Amino acid sequence: MLVATAVPAERDAVVRAFPGAAEQVHVPGVSLLRTSGPCDLVATGVGPAAAAAATAAALSAAAHAGTPYGLVVCAGIGGGFQPEAPVGSLVVARTITVADLGAETADGFLPVTDLGFGVVSHHPPRSLVRQVASATGAGVGTVLTVSTVTGTAARAAELRARHPGARAEGMEGFGVAEAAGAQGRPVLEIRAISNPVGPRDRAAWRIADALDALTEGFGKLAPVLEGWKPA
Repeated sequence: MLVATAVPAERDAVVRAFPGAAEQVHVPGVSLLRTSGPCDLVATGVGPAAAAAATAAALSAAAHAGTPYGLVVCAGIGGGFQPEAPVGSLVVARTITVADLGAETADGFLPVTDLGFGVVSHHPPRSLVRQVASATGAGVGTVLTVSTVTGTAARAAELRARHPGARAEGMEGFGVAEAAGAQGRPVLEIRAISNPVGPRDRAAWRIADALDALTEGFGKLAPVLEGWKPA
């Protein structure tokens, strides 16, 4: 299993859920932490492009070594759409959707698929999503990937109108999913909610609480992830 986070603080929060010390492993193009899971973790950098590049490098190195990953997980903290995803809760993605890849027009936003290109969504295995939600109590819904974090009520309302099932917002999920999909690997996204999606109020952020929730959540779902096999 490969777990991709944006920054080392998120990676380390996941590592704490596994017993024993993690080992630093260097492979072409990326550095990993390997737990006793076995689970490899990579801090990709922020945003979908960095996430896709680092995830692709890790996947390619594993495939070249003859030990391909069976599952790719994007994990980290993120914003939650209220009231469905309160601060401190977990959200698991039923759908991973890039929210701002497309074109602005006089009639509104057009996703890139309406322009005749690519995809905008990836769908994690339904059975795995159900098992993860059951094990952790996580909410289930669409997790949006954005290149610009939402900072106004108007933008939050616009995203909710376009994506009624949205529960959380992050910056890496779609990039991780694109890299996983290119190599035929199933993908999952899990977000611990650190702040509401909407007006940017850093004083209201609960990053430490969200990182603790990420550790606790992975402690509960690690057996599910380790035991899950694609149908």
